[in-house]
Amino acid sequence: MTLSTQADPLLSVEDLKVHFYTLRGVVYALEGVDFHLNQEETLGLAGETGCGKSVTALSVLRLIDPPGRIVEGRIFFAGRDLLRLNEVAMRSIRGSRISMIVQEPKMSLNPVVRVGDQVAETLLIHDRTLNRRSARSMAVNMLAQVGIAAPRRTARRYPHELSGGMAQRIMIAMMLVTRPKLLIADEPTSALDVTIQAQILELMRNLVRDIQTSVLMITHDLAVMAETCDRMAVMYAGNIVEMGPVRSVLKDPQHPYTRGLLQTVPDRANAKQPLYSIRGSVPSLFLPQTCCRFADRCEFVMDRCRHEIPRPYHLNIEHHAACFLHEGNPLAGPHDLPSIRRTEAR
Repeated sequence: MTLSTQADPLLSVEDLKVHFYTLRGVVYALEGVDFHLNQEETLGLAGETGCGKSVTALSVLRLIDPPGRIVEGRIFFAGRDLLRLNEVAMRSIRGSRISMIVQEPKMSLNPVVRVGDQVAETLLIHDRTLNRRSARSMAVNMLAQVGIAAPRRTARRYPHELSGGMAQRIMIAMMLVTRPKLLIADEPTSALDVTIQAQILELMRNLVRDIQTSVLMITHDLAVMAETCDRMAVMYAGNIVEMGPVRSVLKDPQHPYTRGLLQTVPDRANAKQPLYSIRGSVPSLFLPQTCCRFADRCEFVMDRCRHEIPRPYHLNIEHHAACFLHEGNPLAGPHDLPSIRRTEAR
């Protein structure tokens, strides 16, 4: 079920399933992912490593390579089902209407091409009416917009001559120079120090507002999510287990996994307090989903959790959690989950 507060969301993902067919067997990476992204909204995808955040993003762009395959679902972008388009039509959308900032920008930039030419090339690919001189001029202007102090000089540099923060700014310039309607940001600040991270996030907020772009923000950093997102979705083992306004989810999480995830954040006010850890380990994705995948790690597990897949239960019109604890209480109010006990670090 996809919740929507707008008649026509920009992006709507319905029952998305992605499997990887390996020599060891089938990896059930995504098992029925549902979410929507409204016009000019920032939606965050949170969760631990391997939960399916990046696979979800790559699925939107239809960049799942073999042995991976999108086996089921629908992805609507601006009213068009991307999974039904041919590859030529998808190429006209990638980089033009949907752009993606990937992790480790220096690994994504061509080491033997000047950065100004790389930004200009993005324009030339998607606008055949431009000549190279005009594209270079627009590229320099875009470098200035992303806060490069000497854009003309920087445009003549190669990626190895840039710091991590400057390389990330170049990557943002490349992705936003075409003024896309959707920007997918996959851990855009993970390799940066705190000061540069704050600058990059502020830069992205300003540019997104000016260009009127919607953002799908993928991050494991809940502080970044709280600062940049309007709504957030929490993923666990290929499922979205909770979704709602970012303040609502962070202040009053209604899924046991979300509660546990938030408690793993160190308490700066009490540095001597032992770190909390969620017991157990992530289930094997080589097995198809037949129950709640968090059941073996949950303190509130019931017998049915091990035999049934929980559906999303609405807590209000925007906030929902896929947990049987909310069954029979479709308009569950705050604090309906028992408080999770903090365990001693082992």
